[in-house]
Amino acid sequence: MKRFNMMDEGFVCKHCKKKVEPLNYTARDHCPYCLYSKHVDINPGDRRNPCQGLLKPIGIEKFKDTYKIIYQCKKCQKYHKNIIAKDDDMNQIIEISKGAF
Repeated sequence: MKRFNMMDEGFVCKHCKKKVEPLNYTARDHCPYCLYSKHVDINPGDRRNPCQGLLKPIGIEKFKDTYKIIYQCKKCQKYHKNIIAKDDDMNQIIEISKGAF
């Protein structure tokens, strides 16, 4: 079972360069504008992954009563998933779900 360390921090997106504010209801783990993330965790919130590559959004999957973004790391090629956030750009989510990325 994964250990979860709450890390809800703001950051500047390494892909689109926009300033991203904390989510304030759970941990912020990707950019709400371009949906990219960064391969920083081994366990959620630990910031201990030496890879540090960009996680490119490549798909969407249903998860319980919401959805997850499927990522592939551009550096190590591993796959990762994050639950969508309330403020994510729905147009980007639709484009990813169509395979347009």
